[in-house]
Amino acid sequence: MNSTLGLQEKRPIGGEDFSPAPERRPRIMGILNVTPDSFSDGGAFFCKEDAYRHSMRMVEDGADIIDIGGESTRPGSQYVDQDEELRRIMPVIESLVGRIPVPISVDTRRAAVARAALEAGCRMVNDVSACRDPEMPGVVREFRVPIVVMHMKGDPDSMQESPHYDDVVKEVCAFLAERAKFLERQGIDSDMIIVDPGIGFGKRFRDNLDLLKSIDTIRTLGYPVTIGASRKRFLGELLETDPNERLSGNLAVAAWCYKTNVEVIRVHDVKETAGLLKVLDAIEHPKEYSASW
Repeated sequence: MNSTLGLQEKRPIGGEDFSPAPERRPRIMGILNVTPDSFSDGGAFFCKEDAYRHSMRMVEDGADIIDIGGESTRPGSQYVDQDEELRRIMPVIESLVGRIPVPISVDTRRAAVARAALEAGCRMVNDVSACRDPEMPGVVREFRVPIVVMHMKGDPDSMQESPHYDDVVKEVCAFLAERAKFLERQGIDSDMIIVDPGIGFGKRFRDNLDLLKSIDTIRTLGYPVTIGASRKRFLGELLETDPNERLSGNLAVAAWCYKTNVEVIRVHDVKETAGLLKVLDAIEHPKEYSASW
């Protein structure tokens, strides 16, 4: 890790499947929840065929990564056992591997689930628990894939029950730095580690805004950063809208991530996000686009 890197310098994501992004923009991680109870799209893609079609559509719309999860981690969500999680995600993963031109990420807290998904062809792990499963680092090291480690205060079923921070940015950064160093001690290369401040995971309304405002501070840790704010509750509180009516808020966060050089943004609305990022890039680099028309 090089903590002296300039704030405007993008961090590469390790792994042969993660070539540099085609433009100066965040990679778009399209969300695929194969669950009956996720907060905004629960049940929408629970059927394998629907999940497959939605994944293909996200790729066509501009997704750089597809993130597949079989356990809802919305506030108040209930525990799902390992067999059920595997039953939900494996048919979808197996239907997509080799048929889409982008890497597939598995969104799981369990090392055994991550192993099964990686054996089937996934090329990334997104762990909202930041490797609470002691077997997870070994699995990631064995398959040599990138891993996202996220800050979450508590567990999904209780994380929004009066969370408190004295200094949310300082505390989240300290946690992410400790987790990243832990993974390095476990033999995982630093360029395979991505950090996520966990917007909406055990955070108060103001905490989410403070973390987004402080992305530059999070980036000084020296690792690529993932931001997942799509359709989150704080946007609903701010805009006074339901989850599926928060597109303006989602796009505002995506624009802020572009401005602050975030490496990965995790979103539901892939097409709209890709369009936003293309326009922002064209405004910043007009000479590279003017010859096309």
